[in-house]
Amino acid sequence: MISQEIRKIAPEQDPLRMGMGWTVADLSKPQIMIESTFGDSHPGSAHLLEFVNQAAEGVKEEGGKAARYFTTDICDGMAQGHDGINYSLAHRDMICNMIEIHAGATPFDAGVFVSSCDKGVPAHLMGIGRTNLPSILVTGGVMDAGPDLLTLEQIGMYSAMCQRGEITEDKLTYYKQHACPSCGACSFMGTASTMQVMGEALGLMLPGSALMPATCEDLKTVAKEAGKQAVKLALQGLRARDIVTMKSFENAIMVHAAISGSTNSLIHIPAIAHEFGIEIDSDLFDKMHRGAHYLLDIRPAGKWPAQYFYYAGGVPRVMEEIKSMLHLDVMTVTGKTLGENLEELKQNGYYDKCDEYCAKVGRKREDIIRPFDKAIGTNGAIAILKGNLAPEGAVIKHTACPKEMFEATLRARPFDSEEEAIAAVLKHDIQPGDAVFIRYEGPKGSGMPEMFYTSEAISSDKELGKTIALITDGRFSGASTGPSIGHVSPEAADGGPIALVEEGDLIHISISERKLEIVGVKGESKTPEEMEEILKARKEKWTPKAAKYQSGVLKIFSEHAVSPMKGGYMK
Repeated sequence: MISQEIRKIAPEQDPLRMGMGWTVADLSKPQIMIESTFGDSHPGSAHLLEFVNQAAEGVKEEGGKAARYFTTDICDGMAQGHDGINYSLAHRDMICNMIEIHAGATPFDAGVFVSSCDKGVPAHLMGIGRTNLPSILVTGGVMDAGPDLLTLEQIGMYSAMCQRGEITEDKLTYYKQHACPSCGACSFMGTASTMQVMGEALGLMLPGSALMPATCEDLKTVAKEAGKQAVKLALQGLRARDIVTMKSFENAIMVHAAISGSTNSLIHIPAIAHEFGIEIDSDLFDKMHRGAHYLLDIRPAGKWPAQYFYYAGGVPRVMEEIKSMLHLDVMTVTGKTLGENLEELKQNGYYDKCDEYCAKVGRKREDIIRPFDKAIGTNGAIAILKGNLAPEGAVIKHTACPKEMFEATLRARPFDSEEEAIAAVLKHDIQPGDAVFIRYEGPKGSGMPEMFYTSEAISSDKELGKTIALITDGRFSGASTGPSIGHVSPEAADGGPIALVEEGDLIHISISERKLEIVGVKGESKTPEEMEEILKARKEKWTPKAAKYQSGVLKIFSEHAVSPMKGGYMK
């Protein structure tokens, strides 16, 4: 084991560890790093220390010695509405960098990674790929829903309604004070929930452990078992890249389609794959989503809060329904194949227990995870749009888009910041038939923040939500609904065509044909050849904006980030 080799090289290792309470016997045991995002930063991380300690206990029981490391994450919800959200994507890469530093400075034999949320889970998955330790992921689950199944993604809608005078300030205050009744990730299939599911779909979690209720006693047991399994992985020498292959990522994308996962996965999955030495482009997502069966009736696209996902059988149940579309021979952290894991779950009472949970909330699993032949939809959840506006692509979650906007030609209303755009929406300066552009919000422009408030202001407006589109080189919250097209690449700060859009340009959207194009100027249609010449002339006159950040982390990130559709990671 590498820990024992390092002891021979660095004589200071033993006395320094004994200085923090290690015994002589501990020094020769398999040494397991437990890396977590625990901290009083938000509900998704504030409760993780309990699971860290359970994992450490599992390591001890299996004959290993655990060392706890902490790099907490920020909360996109708390960062919304101000420049704090600009740090969101950048801090994913910074957490991954810290994992590399922790694992590289003091080598360990294996790792347990404990996280819950939007960037913490992707950062840990990236770190697992980069360090290539024998590794297992434990996710901190999902928070309970509030009264009348109130969940946090509804707050943006209620806030916009309050600003328009449709509900009172007191009513909004009530919703705000009851939307988050416990720790855990937000209770809808946003980015945090999606990425927890992706961790299991990649084979890096114990079967059935993704997106459990954070308050569930089962989660403590899972954390302890993960600690035990980490020691076994260390002794077997089964490393992360031995488990995660291209087939694993294809499985994850199929599960993503079945759950109508967050569009932010199109940033995170390519970035994670990159750290595993695998390159994934957006075309693979589009190809695999076409014809895929969408089964999960969970918010924001569906009806139920995310805690019901576990009650219905979680990732294993989804995989059982789409089994014919999966690679069942892939390896997992159990040391068994995916197919072997699924068969074992049938025999050990897992689904019986899940049915009991469903019965307690008055539901059947079919209410939450539909059978394959009774799918909610049969064309996946996302589409990749391309054209002269987005040569490298853009993404739309069509399961959350009104059918009226599947084919549309709209008038361009470009804004160079979200603040300008949302002000125009709330003042009713935006009219039906407009295409609202928010640009210079990509990774190089401002760190690629979410356009959540603007998307909610539009989707919660009964008229605008079905008659306009929101198009950006930034991204959206996993809770976003409505006609929202993001990740437009190349981004404006890189001189992409989105920077060249002018007021009154005609914008054509076709989800069926996967098109996003500028097809006219000042309301007048143009041929593709004419538009090519017009855009060429505009590009010659275009002047890059001065960098938004002149120092600090965001300066470093903006200088090194790849395009949104490539994953927005730092190269």
